[in-house]
Amino acid sequence: MARAGLTSDRLARAGAELADEVGFEQVTPSALARQFDVQVASLYSHVRNSQDLKARIATLALSELADEASAAVAGRAGGDALIALANVYRDYARAHPGRYAATRFQPDEASPELIEAGRRHSELTRAVLRAYDLNEPAQTDAIRLLGSVFHGYVSLELAGSFSHSSPDSAETWPRILKSLDSLLRVWSRK
Repeated sequence: MARAGLTSDRLARAGAELADEVGFEQVTPSALARQFDVQVASLYSHVRNSQDLKARIATLALSELADEASAAVAGRAGGDALIALANVYRDYARAHPGRYAATRFQPDEASPELIEAGRRHSELTRAVLRAYDLNEPAQTDAIRLLGSVFHGYVSLELAGSFSHSSPDSAETWPRILKSLDSLLRVWSRK
């Protein structure tokens, strides 16, 4: 019998917290069972397997990130919206490294909730790009560029790759964002 109070949402939240502590790859049903002091079998009443657990954590993280990004870009446009969006990603990754890693998880079979959370990110980025008046395929190219720059920079920064040289990465980040804004403004004229 499953312990009272154990739900798939509670397991996803506990898994997300554990991911921030020990790393997303270390989150397993066994690790969560130890945390709740239950048998692993008790968890399988709420999650199908390790893939399902990780997909639920990814959905939670993507939803949190989308909520924060939506609030940050509300009422902003152009470079201000771009900078707000980028800063949310960077701040979220720094505050929640395990959850941020979960946002890149690709399960064998994505749930509708995970697909929806990913779609929210794409739509949010498209909304930010409206100020740049990009048509297709430039808009999709720009989404891929922004995702690559945000994720690449944040991942390298989290790994300590920028800690060995000057200037500090906190000084470089705003310059990169201003350069992206300039690029997108010129790109829209092509």
